[in-house]
Amino acid sequence: MTNAWRNWAGNEQAHPVRVARPADADEVAAEVAAAVRDGHRVKAVGSGHSFSPTAVAPGVQLQLDRMNQPLSVDAESGLVTVGAGMPLWQLNPLLAEHGLAMEILGDIDRQTISGAISTGTHGSSTRFGGIATQVRALELVLADGSVTRCSATEQPELFAAARVGLGALGVITKVTLQCVPLFAMRAQDTQQPVAEVLRDMQELADGHDHFEFFWFPHSEVSLTRRFTRLPATTPLTPVGALSARLDDALNGPGFEALCRIGTRFPATVRPIARFAAKAMSAREWTDLSYKIFASSRPVRFLEGEFAIPREHAADALREIKSWIDRNDERVSFPLEIRFVAADDIWLSTAQGRENCYIAFHQYHRMPHERYFRACQDILSSYGGRPHWGKMHDLDATALRPRYEHFDAFVALRDKLDPTGLFANPYLDRVLGKAPQAR
Repeated sequence: MTNAWRNWAGNEQAHPVRVARPADADEVAAEVAAAVRDGHRVKAVGSGHSFSPTAVAPGVQLQLDRMNQPLSVDAESGLVTVGAGMPLWQLNPLLAEHGLAMEILGDIDRQTISGAISTGTHGSSTRFGGIATQVRALELVLADGSVTRCSATEQPELFAAARVGLGALGVITKVTLQCVPLFAMRAQDTQQPVAEVLRDMQELADGHDHFEFFWFPHSEVSLTRRFTRLPATTPLTPVGALSARLDDALNGPGFEALCRIGTRFPATVRPIARFAAKAMSAREWTDLSYKIFASSRPVRFLEGEFAIPREHAADALREIKSWIDRNDERVSFPLEIRFVAADDIWLSTAQGRENCYIAFHQYHRMPHERYFRACQDILSSYGGRPHWGKMHDLDATALRPRYEHFDAFVALRDKLDPTGLFANPYLDRVLGKAPQAR
């Protein structure tokens, strides 16, 4: 009987020859040795929330859901070590119980901690980097079956690469994070004309602890989202679950129905998008940070995202809008625009530069290929780096000049995994094949 696997969006699937659920590094090492013996490749998989095939496992699939426990929590230093299979939605309440929090999170918390860092998951703030910048140490099982640890002082070259390692260097088994004292945030959602936001976006990004905005490209209004960091003792005024679903145009119970109507009757997509844009409500609420950062996304979609130098953001967005209008393209989901500080991680999309991240989406039942290709081409013209967990079709030749340390990463991969044990067709494409790969 085959072991069928699909990702959350349903655009990637695999039929591994074997599925294993190791409980610790020793069991991972045993599975790696067995895969070598049997001539199979190995891939660890988390929650399956990547839109790219980075975790697709045609050979042995390692499901890390049994490695989901807290291993040490030091409330004084903020250093927390957890198993690689710990999902963020479980980690955040655990940290709160100890008076701690992640410094920043993305807008979805379904990922495992190892999957989130390995693909470069990020939030939005010009003051903070992506989630991987919070990592202080990693434990990995390498292709030779050895268990190793890396940090800024222990194997610093491996640490510089493995924090956003795409699963290409080994199987992460433990993650040590630098957390911060628990804090609250005030969230403000406001409708604003797109023209104003494009004009002022750099000042808006720098003027708030966290700033992002959503723009349905068939509309002239956007939803801006501003978060202000507050002490944990701040009185909380959370949004109720029902109210959140009713108020949020992206998550409300009617949005799925509207998307289905647009799929069946394409001429309705534009008016539906304009209606959804107007329905995005202005609201303000205060809650613990992890409850503000992440939101529910029950309506399934496909997504691509590129990081470009932030100074080019407005021009790139205007080009995307112009292409949509010229080509009569029907887009059911908004563009999402976020900002992230530079970091020093080799294959991080923010390595060496401050970025604007432009994410483009489409309802999973609607055609997306032409639109996604156009966005990729436009954003690539500004030196765009694709999010490793989202959809693109670039290869190593196209990606190499966009990353200062690309060749160093590949050289380290070739040294640690010369046969491509941890590779799959996606990694063969984006990194090139390992030197001894069959």
